[in-house]
Amino acid sequence: MSAFLLLRTVFTVAPILFGLDKFFNLLTDWPGYLAPWIDNLVPGTAQQAMYAVGVIEIIAGVLVALRPRWGALVVAAWLAGIIVNLLILGDYYDVALRDFGLLVGALALARLAADR
Repeated sequence: MSAFLLLRTVFTVAPILFGLDKFFNLLTDWPGYLAPWIDNLVPGTAQQAMYAVGVIEIIAGVLVALRPRWGALVVAAWLAGIIVNLLILGDYYDVALRDFGLLVGALALARLAADR
C-alpha cells in the first residue's frame, strides 16, 4: 500500500468518525476540550459548539476523499487550531503534541497529493 493511499484513507476516515462522535460523546466528553474563552466567544453551549466542530470535521474528511491536496491542507489548518486551543487550556500538552504529529502527516499527504 502506498504512503499516499494510507494517509488519504486515515485523513478521510478519522475526521469523519471524530466528527460524528461530537454528536454522541462516546469517545470522550468533547465540550471539556473547549477552551473557556472560545466557549464564551461562540454562541450557544459548548455542546452546540461541538456540533459545529463535528460538521466541519466531517466536511474536511469528505474533502480529503474527493480532493486530497486541498482537503489535507484544511485538515492541517484545523489541527493547528485544535493545538492552539489545547495549549491555551494548558492541561492537554500530550494531546497537542499528538495532534502536531497528525498535522505533519496531513502536510505530507498534501505534498504527496500535489505530485499526483
